[in-house]
Amino acid sequence: MSQRKTWSELLLRQPAGVDRSRLRYGINEATGWHDFANGSHQDQISEYLRAIQTQIVRIYAFDSWTPNPVSDWPAFTRYVNAVLKAGATPMITFVRFRPPFGNPRMIQWFAQRCGDLVWSCIEQWGGHVVRDWYWCVWNEPNSSWTNPGLTFELYHQIYLEVAHKILRWISPYLDGRRVLIGGPAIDTFQPFWMDWLWRFVHETDNSLIGFVLWHQFGEWRAPRDWGAPQEPMIYRRLIMSRTRVYLEHVTTIQRLIAGRGILNICGRLNANSHHEARISCQLNQTIFGAVFYTAALIHLMRGGADGELYWMGSGAGNPYGLWDEQARPTPTYHAKRLATQAVRYGDEIVIDDPPAASRDLLMVQTRGIDGSRSALIVHLSDRKGQYCLADMVTNPRDYAIIRKIDSDSPTQVIAGPCDGTIAYNGLGVAIATTTVAD
Repeated sequence: MSQRKTWSELLLRQPAGVDRSRLRYGINEATGWHDFANGSHQDQISEYLRAIQTQIVRIYAFDSWTPNPVSDWPAFTRYVNAVLKAGATPMITFVRFRPPFGNPRMIQWFAQRCGDLVWSCIEQWGGHVVRDWYWCVWNEPNSSWTNPGLTFELYHQIYLEVAHKILRWISPYLDGRRVLIGGPAIDTFQPFWMDWLWRFVHETDNSLIGFVLWHQFGEWRAPRDWGAPQEPMIYRRLIMSRTRVYLEHVTTIQRLIAGRGILNICGRLNANSHHEARISCQLNQTIFGAVFYTAALIHLMRGGADGELYWMGSGAGNPYGLWDEQARPTPTYHAKRLATQAVRYGDEIVIDDPPAASRDLLMVQTRGIDGSRSALIVHLSDRKGQYCLADMVTNPRDYAIIRKIDSDSPTQVIAGPCDGTIAYNGLGVAIATTTVAD
């Protein structure tokens, strides 16, 4: 394959279709809880989360990076209140206990601790609030790196014990609602990950599963490590080609849970999950990361996902965050804001392939309940390009405004009247819309 081929030429296409977007936008707030809940920029962060239509924020209980609700309940309440302040719903993840995982007394202790936390949340915020929260049991149980020795049978036993403890306290407040308990927060880079999900869904009573959660990144390796490409351009082309994987995963899981009323949520995503900032910052917090993320969102919409949680952290120097330590938005934040302006929950969406002359583009068209229309258009090539809007959307003259970021303007959204064309200086994300309001 010639190196002159663009990233878009590596992405397979799927027939167009019309649907309604049920994608709930969210974030996975991992390591930066203090800045998120207590930092000097917490009000600005809350405004940012509202601006990008954040509906779910995944937070962690009993994790070394977050406040322990047993020993420091006030700090944990600030953690949760930061989510509520942003207008979002918490997804509380009960993080693992130490092995041996098969010890019956440890399993009972863990389940009791999780149940006690649910009871405490009901006491603090009220049952009619807490009943709508998400409860995730464990994190990447299939990973031999983070949970060595944990089998599906042991995880399933733990899950059932915790689920019943949660139900004990939440059931009186459900009023016919389905309880939002889920898992396994599966690591899709591990072999046989689908076996875990298949068994999880088929071996668990439907009333005990509200959602399935899965993780997918563009990459987890540094260049040259573990067989990853050494040459930067090839390495980046490999990562960008994996945006298609989000479509493959979400459609496979949709078939698995069809007719069961279970939500399908991508619980962690970004371009690179490597823990060293020197590796992941240049991929997550640049125009490359912005384009990768937006392309992944379009594929999740295309596949019918119910939610997405961008993997991030609000702490200073965090290599995944949507803003830096001074609360300055990254290109990926601007891309997410453009995406959420273009595609709102419940909008009618038409996902179509641009004409052959525009194979550097990936796009989705929308129609809101108010009749407004938008097009979210991602430019996957690092070469300059100019395209005719009439080749991509119906009634192009109705579009009034184009907003975009690209390689020349990665941290500032450029807005202007729509003249029938859209131009990119390299990688970029843009929306064309019939409404003038931001």
